[in-house]
Amino acid sequence: MSEHTPLWSKNFILVSAINFQLVLTFYLLVVVIVGYAVAELGATTAQAGLVSGLFIVGTLIGRLLVGQFLQRFGQKTTMIVGLIGFLIFSGFYFIPMNIAALLGVRFMHGFMMGMASTVLGTIIAQILPPTRRGEGIGYYSMSSTLGTAIGPFLAIWMMLHVGYSSIFALSSLVAVSCLVVALMIEVPKLPQHTKTVETQVNIKKPDFISQFIEIKALPISIIMLLTSICYSGVLSFINFYAKEIDLVETASFFFLMYAIAILFSRPFTGPLMDRKGENIIMYPAFIIMALALYLLSQAHSPVTLLLCAGLLGLGYGNIQSVCQTVAVKSTTLNRMGFATSTFFIFLDAGLGFGPYFIGMALDYIGYAQLYMYSAIAALICIGFYYVLHGHKVKSKAVNAA
Repeated sequence: MSEHTPLWSKNFILVSAINFQLVLTFYLLVVVIVGYAVAELGATTAQAGLVSGLFIVGTLIGRLLVGQFLQRFGQKTTMIVGLIGFLIFSGFYFIPMNIAALLGVRFMHGFMMGMASTVLGTIIAQILPPTRRGEGIGYYSMSSTLGTAIGPFLAIWMMLHVGYSSIFALSSLVAVSCLVVALMIEVPKLPQHTKTVETQVNIKKPDFISQFIEIKALPISIIMLLTSICYSGVLSFINFYAKEIDLVETASFFFLMYAIAILFSRPFTGPLMDRKGENIIMYPAFIIMALALYLLSQAHSPVTLLLCAGLLGLGYGNIQSVCQTVAVKSTTLNRMGFATSTFFIFLDAGLGFGPYFIGMALDYIGYAQLYMYSAIAALICIGFYYVLHGHKVKSKAVNAA
């Protein structure tokens, strides 16, 4: 595979299409499921929050265990099983149930998505030419970006015009589409010598932890955890903050502007990382993210709020893409599945559990203070990045010179 290998191959497009649909379904349901649990099942606010969050917990467990499935059954089988399960549990929303049953469905739905999406990320890393991996993963992550922008808009529109049954029907149709598209993907085979060496290493040094996560991907995954916690306050509470500052109508375009900024920057940041290394993207991205959060704490006009969204796309959006690229480049080809899983475990943990701790803090501080402190935390992340990874990139560049 050379640097001239085309990025937009059939496999690349098909895998990106599935990822887009999975992310769209996640955001479609996460926006409506709280209202559904309260209005249709009589759930309390706390129970409804658990219904929403348990999907992410299931996703985390799925990512944690997917490495074992990959080793035993291979990538194609694991992906198909995950997508079949994703389809089955999409249909369960139509069945009348109580809160306990819905919690089980949400957990298993997330588990299946965690399995399937991790395999997709692994396949993408394998089919990209190594010298263009940063650029390729950047384009691939745009499928997630589109899902995060379109899913919430679609959910709100459907809640206003059609109702929950139609939303569940759409999520089931999307799950069918994912499965059909997956059957057309040609999963690359790992080189035999890579398997042999990896097997020998595992025999010589049995390691319980390495059966679930990739140790080499831990440093950059920790950075992803910290920055995603900073961002989770925006993801979960921006609508409440918008009500406080009387910018609810503008806030409906917040994540659309966030997505546009990522789409605009990705064709430049990916190739730049491949040529100059990740530090040239990461350090400015941390500063831009901190600036965005600071401005958000001071926002009182529509222009400022949308500017914050765009800056967050340039900052956090590129941090996420670069960290994913570093994670998969940190290990061998045969361990990319574990590296991808490790990265998303920490990402999901930050986005999933961050709002819980931030919600506790909001009992004592206001939203403006929250975003001010988040800006400071984003700047502190620069130090963590330097210690855990950034200084290694610099030393490599010196050695190469």
